[in-house]
Amino acid sequence: MKIFFKTTLASLLAFIIGSILLLFIGVGVVGVLVASSDQPVNVKSNSVLEITLNKEIVDRGSDNPLDGFNIMKMKPQPKLGLNNILACIEKAKTDDKIKGIYLNVNDISSSFGGLAVAQEIRNKLKEFKETDKFIVAYNNMGYSQKAYYLASIADSVFLNPQGSIWIAGMGGEMTFYKNFLKKIGVEAQVVRVGKYKSATEQYFLEKMSDESREQSLAYMSAMWNQMAEGIAQERDITVEKFNKLTNEFAIRKPQNALEYKLVDGLIYQDEMEDMLKDLTGIRAKKKLNKISIEKYTKAPNLNRKFSKNKIAVVYATGGIVFEQSSTSVGPELAESIRKARKDTTVKAIVLRVNSPGGSPLTSDIIWREIDLVRKVKPVIASMGNVAASGGYYIACAADTIVADPCTITGSIGIYGLFFSGEDLIKNKLGLTTDPIGTHDFSSFGGGQPIPFMPFSSRKFSKNERMIIQEYLNDGYDTFLSRVADGRHKTKEEIHEVAQGRVWNAIDAQKHGLVDVLGGLETAIAIAKEKAGIEDYRLTSLPKEKEPFQAMIDELTGNVKMRVLKSELGVNYQYYEKTKDIMNMGGVQVRIPYQIDLY
Repeated sequence: MKIFFKTTLASLLAFIIGSILLLFIGVGVVGVLVASSDQPVNVKSNSVLEITLNKEIVDRGSDNPLDGFNIMKMKPQPKLGLNNILACIEKAKTDDKIKGIYLNVNDISSSFGGLAVAQEIRNKLKEFKETDKFIVAYNNMGYSQKAYYLASIADSVFLNPQGSIWIAGMGGEMTFYKNFLKKIGVEAQVVRVGKYKSATEQYFLEKMSDESREQSLAYMSAMWNQMAEGIAQERDITVEKFNKLTNEFAIRKPQNALEYKLVDGLIYQDEMEDMLKDLTGIRAKKKLNKISIEKYTKAPNLNRKFSKNKIAVVYATGGIVFEQSSTSVGPELAESIRKARKDTTVKAIVLRVNSPGGSPLTSDIIWREIDLVRKVKPVIASMGNVAASGGYYIACAADTIVADPCTITGSIGIYGLFFSGEDLIKNKLGLTTDPIGTHDFSSFGGGQPIPFMPFSSRKFSKNERMIIQEYLNDGYDTFLSRVADGRHKTKEEIHEVAQGRVWNAIDAQKHGLVDVLGGLETAIAIAKEKAGIEDYRLTSLPKEKEPFQAMIDELTGNVKMRVLKSELGVNYQYYEKTKDIMNMGGVQVRIPYQIDLY
């Protein structure tokens, strides 16, 4: 009886706590929905559009008011959409109430590096400068390299007197796991096609191969040249001078930045506010009218006209896997493309790719739908920060491929990565395995005796390895065929620039892998022209989840993430990278490594 009362009391207490928690969540959700009503935002006269890039930038902003709902703070923490940022700058060009732009950014965070995102925003700001309106850049905390590249497009750039600009050039470091794996009794079994397909080198080498170093230095140099030329042009110094300052790490103090013309003044936040008031014609004692990107997105666009013609922008963002999500590309994306193909109001499709690749099967399923689309209506590929390997696979059937000059692409190759834990299992843990089967290959590759660990009990046999190599050779040949058909070249011509080699978009264009250098808006303009339409409206695919379902999914992920973050602290980033590395196992058409540019 005592146990019965204990169990009943515990269940009742759990019910009460759960009910209170749900009540608080419900109140928070209702508050969010009320606060995010569709009432248009009123823009005051003599306003400044403030672009504060203090959140992760994704290709597509969410219309879901519960996006990124934080259960701890009882409010959403949505990400910034590149599409919304570009649209707001375009709207501000002709909005008489917006007198200029205040660019307030110290760093730029987005998927797979982020330099192409900075480039697209920078190009849009350059268009804005053609109006009579101003752009002023300032940040209290100083600028990262990417952030300064973006800020340099402004008419004037200011810095806190104690702030900094980090200008060090383009570089990084790769970690190799061969000796670590050997210590714990694990060996990487690698099968690959393409001498530049270096995705697996971290597991069987101790340093970069000559081919990997060659391709990495080539695309880093091209990206750096893009940044250096842009900064030098806007700041009225020579590229040679800027490279000399970088090589000497000469911008060590705020005064150095002023001395070498990288900034126009060293001022505090209140002085920046006074300057903005002066630029907008507001008296010193009045409040400055600033409006954020988030709010300005909801402001009415008087130039927008309704059209029955649609251009569908299909977003392929994240690794290519077996299930679609907000951060990954799955075979479900093919269904979205199919619907757009059959929709007579959709006159053209723009496939926005920001993916390092992944599953060859999912890539081929999506490729098939793109190939079917181009037979009935224009399809244009727009490449973001990274559109490589599987990301290039799904884009290669497009009529036109558009890539930002800072896009990383190519990596046309395939690899298989498997881990044998034979030494760990037998000699270090003392486990033994005994295979059984009805046929010679029934226990192909060995078993997995340690739960949740991706280590097989033995190495591949000679015949097993031969079969996998044959499978990869066929996969590579199919990849070459897909690209050759889409690019109107022979397989031999594509093989010359393939073999897993990573290219920056400028060099990729020279080799016929890219047609046009530009961003998402360039791709949309080409789609409009090829469709032969005068007016259109954009529709985004795939369709977003219902708000409450999205919130439940988000909450599930948030709880797990927050527990791990609280336990691991600053080491959480290494957990994330380790998880990404483990996802590289199996047969993949994927870029060699994760690229983080600072």
